[in-house]
Amino acid sequence: MIKNTFCILDGIGEKSEKRLWREGILTWDDFTDANNLPGINSERKSFYDQILTRDDKELLARNAGYFSSRMKRREHWRLFEAFRDGAVCLDIETNGFQPHFGGVVTVIGLYDGHEYKALVRGDNLNAEALNKELSRYKCLITFYGASFDVPFILRSFSGVRFDIPHFDLCFAAKRLGLEGGLKKLEQSLGIIRDESVQGLDGYDAVKLWDAYRRGSHDALDRLIAYNREDTVNLMHIASIFYDRLRQSTGIEEYLSGDIA
Repeated sequence: MIKNTFCILDGIGEKSEKRLWREGILTWDDFTDANNLPGINSERKSFYDQILTRDDKELLARNAGYFSSRMKRREHWRLFEAFRDGAVCLDIETNGFQPHFGGVVTVIGLYDGHEYKALVRGDNLNAEALNKELSRYKCLITFYGASFDVPFILRSFSGVRFDIPHFDLCFAAKRLGLEGGLKKLEQSLGIIRDESVQGLDGYDAVKLWDAYRRGSHDALDRLIAYNREDTVNLMHIASIFYDRLRQSTGIEEYLSGDIA
């Protein structure tokens, strides 16, 4: 999808992007190869060509950080296919308070499509460890992470960097007209959680952490199992939402020639 994207260019919105698609300008190569384009003068066309040529080089080099700052956050979903093999899902658990009222991150779950890893407060959770994990990836996937998980982490750990594209599934759901939290969306998509954590919610996660602090290692195991479901399921949802968002742009119809 990213190489079909022209709203990455200043002055071109989704309507102008669709107009280009109707004219048969479906990819960056189509754009730069064209001698002239309707509504774009030669000077601006030359300027855009330079930008897209650089974008193409950075994409080939898999420079995800470049696109993180290059694109508007709401359009980061368009990068998912290009960086799918380098994507990581992230979800946090806390003690139930905000950082300025004594809130702490208790568990950070990470899942790359193959392996789940839990970083636990008092064990292996610190800024250095988190940065080391994040440095391995090209795309971040969360649910409401742009408003909760990421800001909470940044307030809790000095020096943590989030400099890769961020596909926030909560806001993607809203664009698709879907309502409800993560668990409601999972149910609507037919995603079934492990029996051991079915029915648990964020408040239960807080209570499990409290029980662990009082000496229950079983509580920590269950908390990690709960976080694992929250984290691992994001990858499946990301694939579904990406396909739906792509369909919603209409690009498939232009590519297939179904639109005259």
